[in-house]
Amino acid sequence: MENSTDTGTSLSGFAGGRSIARGLWRDLREAIGGTQRDFTEGSVGKAILLLSVPMVLELVMESIFAVVDIFFVSKLGADAVATVGITESMMTIVYAIGIGLSMAATAMVARRAGEKDAEGVSVAAVQAIWVGILLSLPIMALGAFYSPWLLQAMGASQAIVTTGQGYTQVMMVSNAFIMLLFIINAIFRGVGDAAVAMRVLWLANSINIVLDPCLILGLGPFPELGVRGAAIATAIGRGTGVLFQLWHLAASTGRVQISARHLRLKMSVMRRLLRLSMGGIGQLIIATSGWIGLVRIMATFGSAAVAGYTIAVRIVIFSILPSWGMSNAAATLVGQNLGAKKPDRAERSVWVTAWINTAFLVGVGILFLTFSEFLVRIFTQDVAVVAVATRCLRYISCGYPFYAFGMVMTQAFNGAGDTTTPTIMNFICFWLMEIPLAWVLALQMGYAETGVFIAIVAAESLLGVLGVMFFRRGTWQKKMV
Repeated sequence: MENSTDTGTSLSGFAGGRSIARGLWRDLREAIGGTQRDFTEGSVGKAILLLSVPMVLELVMESIFAVVDIFFVSKLGADAVATVGITESMMTIVYAIGIGLSMAATAMVARRAGEKDAEGVSVAAVQAIWVGILLSLPIMALGAFYSPWLLQAMGASQAIVTTGQGYTQVMMVSNAFIMLLFIINAIFRGVGDAAVAMRVLWLANSINIVLDPCLILGLGPFPELGVRGAAIATAIGRGTGVLFQLWHLAASTGRVQISARHLRLKMSVMRRLLRLSMGGIGQLIIATSGWIGLVRIMATFGSAAVAGYTIAVRIVIFSILPSWGMSNAAATLVGQNLGAKKPDRAERSVWVTAWINTAFLVGVGILFLTFSEFLVRIFTQDVAVVAVATRCLRYISCGYPFYAFGMVMTQAFNGAGDTTTPTIMNFICFWLMEIPLAWVLALQMGYAETGVFIAIVAAESLLGVLGVMFFRRGTWQKKMV
């Protein structure tokens, strides 16, 4: 009798496990295939899963491309890798503007979606696109005519300027593609159409990955363009992604319905978007200019230091972009639930996401502490570069538990339309702490590259602490968008 009971219990448990697995599989298929669910109703956990899975997959592909790109560029030597690192540090200004505008677009679109205002969603989407196009034009002109000067201003050697000015020029001239990819994908995410945003980046970066070795190394019928080929491949991939975005917006099957009447400029909406995005742009400019400052400090230690730092940062990007996917899910849920007048549900979504992100990044940090040298050697065998990159990974990973909360809290504020609070947080962490501390430790106290790494960990940790403190105040719930 006891054996019969035990057998029945085992079978029941097995059946229950299979039921859970089938349910999870159904949710994953729905998340990747696209869903029409109302994220202001039902299970918060399921809403996070359905939004974050495509966002994570979207950004995993972005991070895969970043790693593949530096893998092929590293075959050209330290100067080529340093060119990419210095140019990327300059392009962070473009990323700051694009991401700042995307924050405003997500907040406004998500709030209108939560209010069930379809016309407001369409108007906000089109005006965000117009703002991105207009802001990309002066950056395009700057890159077309002043690329060598910009590299020199960043402390690049003459060898790097000679090698890399073509790469820098192409990247800056094609900055409109970066802007629009950020903004339009933010629109998709704001209405809860994260699966479309995922497909956009998978298309764009698949093209990048295929073209990268062909144009860098001159495979088959393609010309050997060196590091400039990497920029051309990126521009072609991103441009294709933007065309796919516009095609989907013009279709009548998505959550965003765009018609000819929406294409007219509406200055009142553009002003609101710009006002809302200024905090987002400010916080990203503060954060990314901090990274530029770190690259400038690293440049004083030579090409090997910059190359090692660049490789380590690319690997770090691979680890934190999935976390940004989860954070973006929290932003969408905050915006939509505040629009639906459900602040408690918005807050619960943030805490759940933050703990999931912490568990993920702690695992990644342990991986980096254990296998950092192995990971770096995938990209280079240069002893000096490996030493710098390995140390960088090990130090940065120590700040991951705090940074996990900082990322989610930052995006929660942005999703609510409170872009001022993250700006204050970034100002304190990256300008008042990170840059001065890196300068003192690296250049004044003689810790060299290690001083920079310590400063990064200190800034990451403080960001997490401040994020939790400000979030608990609850003022973000009262922000009007």
